[in-house]
Amino acid sequence: MDDDEIKKVRERFATTLRRKRNEANLSQEELGFRSGLAMRFISMLETNRRQPTISTIAVLCDGLGISMADFMTEMEASG
Repeated sequence: MDDDEIKKVRERFATTLRRKRNEANLSQEELGFRSGLAMRFISMLETNRRQPTISTIAVLCDGLGISMADFMTEMEASG
């Protein structure tokens, strides 16, 4: 995977996270509370200024009430 492809994956993650949070009618603050993450960190993930670890993705999906598999499927479909 080259740098351009990695950049696209990161952008798709950020877009998918924002979309799924909005679909769940959650603020960044509420998602942070549900997932145990800081609101600012969630903002940075949604604007592609930070990249998540696998454990961060797991707690975000738990906070959103979706499986990681569903999240990743939607992320891949958006690209």
